Amino acid sequence: MNTPARLGAFGLGLAVVFTAALGLGRAVGPEPAPAATHAQHGDTSGEAPNQQRLPAGLQVSEDGYRLLPLTGQLSTGSPRTFQFKVLGPGNTPVTAYTTSHDKDLHLIVVRRDLSGFQHLHPSLSADGTWSVPLAVAAPGQYRVFADFQPAGRPDGLTLGADVPAPGDYQPRPLPPAGNTSTVDGYTVTLTGALQPGASSRLTLSVSKGGKPVTDLQPYLGAYGHLVALREGDLAYLHVHPDGTPDDGRTPAGPGITFHADVPSTGAYRLYLDFQHAGKVRTAEFTAVAGTVGPDTDVTSPPTPAPAPGPSEHGADGHTHE
Repeated sequence: MNTPARLGAFGLGLAVVFTAALGLGRAVGPEPAPAATHAQHGDTSGEAPNQQRLPAGLQVSEDGYRLLPLTGQLSTGSPRTFQFKVLGPGNTPVTAYTTSHDKDLHLIVVRRDLSGFQHLHPSLSADGTWSVPLAVAAPGQYRVFADFQPAGRPDGLTLGADVPAPGDYQPRPLPPAGNTSTVDGYTVTLTGALQPGASSRLTLSVSKGGKPVTDLQPYLGAYGHLVALREGDLAYLHVHPDGTPDDGRTPAGPGITFHADVPSTGAYRLYLDFQHAGKVRTAEFTAVAGTVGPDTDVTSPPTPAPAPGPSEHGADGHTHE
């Protein structure tokens, strides 16, 4: 997958680089120095020298492409069809895409307090309309991210838009920073830390019943997918691990290793998708890069994250399509 904050290749894996910018919403740390853009979105022809792009997902429009939600609100009951279009140069719907990780487009849905994460794969009609059944667990303002690469374009884009789910919004505080997450009987342990301004090696190890899981199954061409969102402005990145299932060198667990470049201090929510026994599950973590202000609890010592309860989206509380 791709982002306009630009994913750069790191050896066998992909490193993800957030470009610094003025955040939308609550700031998560001091304004960082300008950072280089991602190589995957590195087509800067026509840009002024030293011009910096915003982080991924903060814009509804970029480089002549625009995300246009056709559904005005999200359902908190039974799933309803959510539709949108991607408009390209000339304000015409984009109907041809380059497949990335087995899909033409990846849709991420999350509430603005970073709860209710979903990773979906809509279907495309001939007129450029994307459609997917969608329900969210609770009312609130949600951010939808479309991650895609138009056919003929050398790099990808991630565009974002807010869509409300009507009702009594009860925001949740960001869970404390921790290195363990449990989901559907699995325990995922995070090793490594985010370092602003440097490459960070993160390994997420999966176990069940106290035993390492060594037979993870490929999901969208990889053993794991990691999405990170920055608290406050929801700057977006999507990383994939070192190696691929068919390279003959990458083990199928228990550890999945990622490399990430995070230039800004702040709190991030990490979402790891992994597949085992024919089902995709999502483990969630709060991670801190650098030192944030004293008025936030995300700097608390690592504690295990509580296991998500059942919901209409399945035992792990997430939807994967």
